[in-house]
Amino acid sequence: MAIATGQDYIKRIDELGAEIWFEGQKITEKLSTHKAFKGLIHSQAALYDLQHHPDYQKLLTYETESKDLAATAYLPPKTKEDLEKKRLAVQTIAKQSFGMLGRSPEYMNTVLMTLGTSADCLKGQNEQCAENMRNYYRYIRDHDLSLTHTFILPQTNRSSFHIEDPDSIIAARIIDQNEKGIVIHGARLLATQGPTTDEILVFPSGAQLPHNSFFEPMAFAFALPSNTPGLKYVCRESFDYGKSAFDHPLGSRFEEMDTIVIFDHVTVPWDRVFLHGNIEVNNRLYKESDFAAHTIHLILSKNIIKIEFLLGLMESMIRTIKIGEYQHVHEKITECLIALETFKGLVLSSEHSASLNKWGVMTPDIKPLEAGSIYYPKLYPRLIEIIKLLGASGLMSLPTEADFKSPEIGDALRHYLQTPDSNGEEKVRLFRLAWDASLSAFGGRQELYERFFFGDPVRKAGTFYKSYPLDDYVKDIERFLHSSEQKN
Repeated sequence: MAIATGQDYIKRIDELGAEIWFEGQKITEKLSTHKAFKGLIHSQAALYDLQHHPDYQKLLTYETESKDLAATAYLPPKTKEDLEKKRLAVQTIAKQSFGMLGRSPEYMNTVLMTLGTSADCLKGQNEQCAENMRNYYRYIRDHDLSLTHTFILPQTNRSSFHIEDPDSIIAARIIDQNEKGIVIHGARLLATQGPTTDEILVFPSGAQLPHNSFFEPMAFAFALPSNTPGLKYVCRESFDYGKSAFDHPLGSRFEEMDTIVIFDHVTVPWDRVFLHGNIEVNNRLYKESDFAAHTIHLILSKNIIKIEFLLGLMESMIRTIKIGEYQHVHEKITECLIALETFKGLVLSSEHSASLNKWGVMTPDIKPLEAGSIYYPKLYPRLIEIIKLLGASGLMSLPTEADFKSPEIGDALRHYLQTPDSNGEEKVRLFRLAWDASLSAFGGRQELYERFFFGDPVRKAGTFYKSYPLDDYVKDIERFLHSSEQKN
């Protein structure tokens, strides 16, 4: 097989026939022409085509053991140079969307690489589950398929002592197993891009399950084609309102649909099962696979591009309305510059201190990456706030493209909204981009997404503190104190 083209991707999604519900109706038309999905699908198709561009193919692909080309995100890095290539590939792709696509294919491709190369950790379940994972990694890679995933449980009752009633199932769980496979019933949340992907990967929530038979049905991992009978995607409201790229420059291109996934007595064939009921494997899977190190390395690499975009946007606003002489503006932009250089340093530090893990995969140092994953959810809302502070009322007084096309008022708007270097239409075009990044429904979803992408920030901070190797620093203090006593 070979790397897919954009047309390959569009054709697959249009012909898939997954069960997708949108605004109370089951979708029957082609997704590539549907108002809620066409912008994303065509933007994502362009990413597939980028792999074939002569200027990018060497960076965005690599040669597999069968001498075929595959996307670089699938590459199991063996050297630090491989890690650098993967970072540069991710950033080249991210520049096409300014980092606004959090679930473009390379994210799940990286997840699959991590799980496929560490498949032996699934042997605690059985040898077949490990082999299933390795086979699945190669299958998706060699067919260049797109994936969504889900691991978030419904927010029914988040108190620490809540245990769901097994007779009234809400969160997806194993309810049976037979000669065909395991049977899953219940729901999971937040399968981003679910309707526009070939398959879904379902993995543990990451919570440590008690070693009790009661929790065994909650320990599972598997993958399925998105059109599997009984599998339903229920979409939220679309933030692509069918407006032009002038009016909604980001939302019209990069709106990623989030979905609730319902498993209605879905049978998962045994060759697609990676984990079923083994709590020990469930609890150690992510740590033992080095899942976090590889995925956070990808995400922070992408986020550097997103910061650069927001910086470019801020500076464009400053130059357009001539506010570059003010010190408070300098301070705000310098704050962003420091953040950008910090994230560059964290990613490079993780690569510099990378080492081969037990699976023979060059793995970035997790410590600087974890630091970045805690810092970014605090940083991103601040970047959005700065855009609002720079734009002020200019982000509220924004006519539409139709207004500028009006023969009655278009010229007046171009005159009254002009700046020293541009007419009103060009100024509004820029400010609508700033509005879509910061104040629109699309922008609001982006901010919420970045706040919680890595999970509960308070819990992550606690985990980072507990796992960080501080003993040597404490010993330095002890040695210093004892050396002072000796001198006295």
